[in-house]
Amino acid sequence: MLGRSSESGDLDIWFKRLIVSGGGGKMEGAGDVMTGWKDLPMELLLRVLSTVDDRTVIVASDVCTSWRDALRLGITSISLSWCKYNMNSLVKSLAPKFVKLQVLTLRQNYRPQLEDDAVETVARYCHDLRHLDLSKGLKLSDRTLYALAHGCPQLTKLNVSGCEAFSDYALVYLSSCCKNLKNLNLCGCSAAASDRALQAISFNCPKLQYLNLGWCEDISDEGVTNLAVGCPDLRALDLCGCVRITDESVIALANGCPHLRSLGLYYCQNITDRAMYSLANSHARNDARMWQNSSHDQEGLVNLNISQCTALTPPAVQAVCDSFPGLHTCPGRHSLIISGCLSLTSVHCGCTFQTSRAGGATLAADA
Repeated sequence: MLGRSSESGDLDIWFKRLIVSGGGGKMEGAGDVMTGWKDLPMELLLRVLSTVDDRTVIVASDVCTSWRDALRLGITSISLSWCKYNMNSLVKSLAPKFVKLQVLTLRQNYRPQLEDDAVETVARYCHDLRHLDLSKGLKLSDRTLYALAHGCPQLTKLNVSGCEAFSDYALVYLSSCCKNLKNLNLCGCSAAASDRALQAISFNCPKLQYLNLGWCEDISDEGVTNLAVGCPDLRALDLCGCVRITDESVIALANGCPHLRSLGLYYCQNITDRAMYSLANSHARNDARMWQNSSHDQEGLVNLNISQCTALTPPAVQAVCDSFPGLHTCPGRHSLIISGCLSLTSVHCGCTFQTSRAGGATLAADA
């Protein structure tokens, strides 16, 4: 059996031999003898398991005590989204085995299975968890958020999109405990994502960079304004379907979030030209601020969805497009999305004019 003093070079040799031999027979090297898979040292076992899928890793955890102990401390990422049946029982049985998990994906692609008691088990054992995906968890309630708040305070990325039963009280509590959140997906969580919850998030989670509030229809300018003040490092914000917001929300974001790269305003029909000019003007202000701070991060908006914002006019949207070179209307680079706005078909990015000039130059040369 390989000892703890084995060097990485020896592990490379054993790894290659195991893959070729399939783990059968006696193998010798570097003065050590290994008679089969059960004698694998933890480093080599984890390297072997890195080449297989998560289902195989789960099976391996039941092979023997030494393998279970190795996986208990060595496996940091696992996905159960492939599970069509009995996900709840599987999670409850696996959480005590994989206590060092940092990334756990429990997206329910087939049908709602996950219940609060499974998430409570995860929170009880997996205190190092950083990324958690619970999307489409239609059976989950506030118990889930309270458990995560107590057991997984190091969370930086949480996806609970489609979890319709959460309340804003539970979300407020979660934000008070998980203050390192950088990425939060609340799409469709209309009961949880209220102005009160956004106020708590803006106060407790200043590191937040990515937030999806799609179709959270109760959100108003008050909530978005608080976000702009409390989360100045926001890079992406999806407000699609937030029908109550007005120009005031966009103006607050333009003034308070200089690093904003992606903004979704689909079906926000209260948005007018005033919001667009605010975005365009903010880029000039941010440019000056970044040069003053010797920063070269001048990219600005690279994605803007204003589909179905029917009150907008071509001059205002063209001003935004001209201010942010990363916004494109050309095929293949479509990042300024204006579907359903027939009046905006004349808006074009700089690529269009460059192509026209190049085509004109070619024709002149041929002539």
